[in-house]
Amino acid sequence: MSGSDPYFFGYGSLVNRATHDFARPERAKLHGWRREWRHTDLRPVAFLTAVPDPDCSIDGLIAQVPGADWDALDEREWAYDRIPASHTVSHNLDRDIDIAVYAVPQNKQNDPSDKFPIILSYVDVVIQGYLREFGEDGVTRFFETTSGWDTTIVDDRAAPRYPRHQQLTPEQTALVDSHLADLPARVTPDWQDRSRFHWRG
Repeated sequence: MSGSDPYFFGYGSLVNRATHDFARPERAKLHGWRREWRHTDLRPVAFLTAVPDPDCSIDGLIAQVPGADWDALDEREWAYDRIPASHTVSHNLDRDIDIAVYAVPQNKQNDPSDKFPIILSYVDVVIQGYLREFGEDGVTRFFETTSGWDTTIVDDRAAPRYPRHQQLTPEQTALVDSHLADLPARVTPDWQDRSRFHWRG
């Protein structure tokens, strides 16, 4: 890796280090954005994106992209656009760095719905990452700075649909469930028809 390599800012599943092998991630904060659950026709479920919000900042991780080789990360985040974010990220590195953040283009966003729900195995991975990096206060901030919860969440824990799903401890599971209980989200049993589901990336 080189000191001139660019960085990405992750604010969802990329905060969970178990889902990737990028070296030496660092905690950071993205200013002027918040998270939102959105749907796009490119995927059969709702997932997190960053949306502009001048009154909000969100925790996350930055990590180097060796040799500016974005191919693997672009494939993982294929439903997103990669947006320059160097001047909106605060971090503890002692030098200026180029940083990008992934976000769904506004013209490709739709509201989540019963047909295009949030899947719980994805929520679990994200919250496990925030708990490890930022503690329970960081998990609380995650929920406070994420909108779009007024929709269906499919409980797929028995047969996780998210390809990078992780095993949560009973305490971690209880923490997720306690926060969801305070939200307008409707947690429902898994879909009967799994054949139409495919999570690429």
